[in-house]
Amino acid sequence: MNRKTLVLGLASTMLTLNVAQAATEIDFWHAFTGRLGELLNEQVDTFNSNQDEYKVVATHKGNYSETLNAGIAAFRAGEQPHILQVFEVGTATMMAAEGAIKPVYEVMEEAGGEWDPDGYISAVKGYYTTTDGKMLSLPYNSSTPVLYVNLDLLEQAGIDPDVDLSTWEKVGETLDKLKEAGISCPMTTAWQSWVHLENLSAYHDQPFATKENGFAGVDTELSFNGPVQVKHVETLGKWAQDGKFVYTGRRNEGGANFRGGECALFTESSAGYAGVKAEADFDFEIRPLPYWSDVEGAPQNTIIGGASLWVLSGHEDEEYKAVAEFLKFLSSSDIQAQWHQNTGYLPITTAAAEQTREEGFYDENPGTDVAGKQMTAKEPTANSKGLRLGSFDQIRGIIDEELEAVWSGDKSAQAALDSAVERGNQLLRRFERANQ
Repeated sequence: MNRKTLVLGLASTMLTLNVAQAATEIDFWHAFTGRLGELLNEQVDTFNSNQDEYKVVATHKGNYSETLNAGIAAFRAGEQPHILQVFEVGTATMMAAEGAIKPVYEVMEEAGGEWDPDGYISAVKGYYTTTDGKMLSLPYNSSTPVLYVNLDLLEQAGIDPDVDLSTWEKVGETLDKLKEAGISCPMTTAWQSWVHLENLSAYHDQPFATKENGFAGVDTELSFNGPVQVKHVETLGKWAQDGKFVYTGRRNEGGANFRGGECALFTESSAGYAGVKAEADFDFEIRPLPYWSDVEGAPQNTIIGGASLWVLSGHEDEEYKAVAEFLKFLSSSDIQAQWHQNTGYLPITTAAAEQTREEGFYDENPGTDVAGKQMTAKEPTANSKGLRLGSFDQIRGIIDEELEAVWSGDKSAQAALDSAVERGNQLLRRFERANQ
């Protein structure tokens, strides 16, 4: 009897091992840490535990820039992952990498089964599609900038928590009061180029670059040194000199200052909601990004940030079937609604947005629908549908450097933006020559 039990136990174990070994494994490289990394891992665990045919292995490869560079290096070495998370500024670089990517629409068509590309929100999907609407990468974590407000600091400064902050003129008046009340950090920001130049331009229907911001060709030139952009950067520069705008770094360093209760106003991604909700020990609100009231047509619409998932070439057909199933899982209404509600990222499908509303999430969490409304209130124009520029990560580095010269008082806004345009255009010409 004991021997029979042992044999049956061994047989069961071997069967389990065989099933596990038979699972098709795919690699997913990403850039998330902290709470976002935890939520991503939960998604992967849910997918893996709900079926035994496929297994996704998620690996953090550094920040967005580092993850993109790791993917490029791995492809050159023939060791590329199946799925690579690439931030939106890397879109043109990935599109130009012929032979390195396998378009998502091809992955889905070859895998068969149900998949509706029209189910994705157009303002998000359009960023990652060809001119004829074919999806190249899957929108995953799409965000747009909003204004976070520390209500406790407003009250401390004797300011009505319901104060109008819809325009930059009104923001300026509030910053004056905060400074007078002794608030050490009236305003800070994350991602200064994305918020205060890229989105500023789109929100005011101003071109950031020619050729529809790069969508219409690689022979584009930067043009973010116009009157509206100069006025905005000049104003921020004055606020920085007066101690009303506190610059903390190029990425999201300001998040720690705001979440810690130091800063009253914070321009940041809608996806900052996850961290603020988890860490802030004060009452806060989410407001729309301010606009300049004297610019005709403003506010238009803001544009997305975040990242999409690119499928890399060079793998087996069965592995691409696994990729397709995982991407369908990530796009499902339940998963997307939960992701949107937990993170502040936009729901990438209409179904997820409708489910979130029906569940009463927006009613229970005022302000969490601001990002979606801000993105979709108006039909995008050639200036506000997004940016698709080569070498954009490096161009952002140039912009950051020039903006820092304005904040420190070393350059005028016009001189800094003129220099950023000139230097950035040199990189665009190199990209154009490499991709003719």
